Amino acid sequence: MRILITGNMGYVGPLVVLRLRESYPGATLIGYDIGYFAHCLTGPSRFPESRTDAQYFGDIRQVPEQILQGIDAIVHLCAISNDPMGASFEDVTLDINHRASIDLAVKAKRAGVKAFVFASSCSVYGFAEGGPRREEDELSPLTAYAKSKVNTEQDLTSLASESFAVTCLRFATACGMSDRLRLDLVLNDFVAGALVSKRINILSDGTPWRPLIHVRDMARAIDWAVQRDRRDGGNVLTINVGSDAWNYQVRDLAMAVTQLVPDVEVSINKDAQPDKRSYRVNFDKFSKLAQGFLPVVDLHGAVKDLRDGLMAMKFDDPEFRKGELIRLVTLKRLREAGHVTDQLAWKDRVGR
Repeated sequence: MRILITGNMGYVGPLVVLRLRESYPGATLIGYDIGYFAHCLTGPSRFPESRTDAQYFGDIRQVPEQILQGIDAIVHLCAISNDPMGASFEDVTLDINHRASIDLAVKAKRAGVKAFVFASSCSVYGFAEGGPRREEDELSPLTAYAKSKVNTEQDLTSLASESFAVTCLRFATACGMSDRLRLDLVLNDFVAGALVSKRINILSDGTPWRPLIHVRDMARAIDWAVQRDRRDGGNVLTINVGSDAWNYQVRDLAMAVTQLVPDVEVSINKDAQPDKRSYRVNFDKFSKLAQGFLPVVDLHGAVKDLRDGLMAMKFDDPEFRKGELIRLVTLKRLREAGHVTDQLAWKDRVGR
């Protein structure tokens, strides 16, 4: 089996490569990444991409078709990956997350790729009052990032066929330690703040709901999607990925951190305007179809994982929200230094 993983040099990618290497020791794993965050390593004992058989550096908007020859499955992680980046680079977000994703899928189908696994997001539910959202419920994407995921899901559906299986994984909000940790995610931010300043600042009133999932469990779900039987969902499957037990209000996440990091003060902005990004999610379909690949890390384990990982790398930066572990900061620095264009293309590769 030959598996191409796009965006493998980000936050989730190293865990995905590790999981696939363990599950398919004889497989050929190929990475494809533009390398914005390649230098943002957070204490790994080895270079994560040493687990791939080949690593290509390139723009997802310009994937050479020859790379796709002989590929059996594509795990498509590549994206401008959160709301702040989407707000700052809205056109680029739609270009990379939607248009380039569909272009890749069209090329993949033409090249004979059998399975296409797309990393989507539960953020497509936006603001959802009432009960937990199911896959068939109305979508309410509020940001460029969420809208790009909805558009890609819709267009991938029309490409699916007997020879080209599509799986859209609507992931809960990611958390947990990685070889390229991000600290612009809610639980990761809370643990980092607790460690370096003994303080967690909740910008909202603490009531918004968030479903979470550990990055290792994201990798487990991707493993399942790569090999899923067509009888489980058909040629195209869009599915919420996470656990019902991991639907938390933001204030509950903060309190969970205080149980493992002592002497931490939690500050809640009781006068904050209502946060429109609030939703709970139902994961019944995933629980039914993905037996053997369901989440195994709980909230306590995720906080401990982050605490221990940050302490092991001697993390002590009280200004971390201005540092390279915040993805938007890294992208802006690359642009300000003249390394990338306003469209986030490497300047020294333009025209090649």
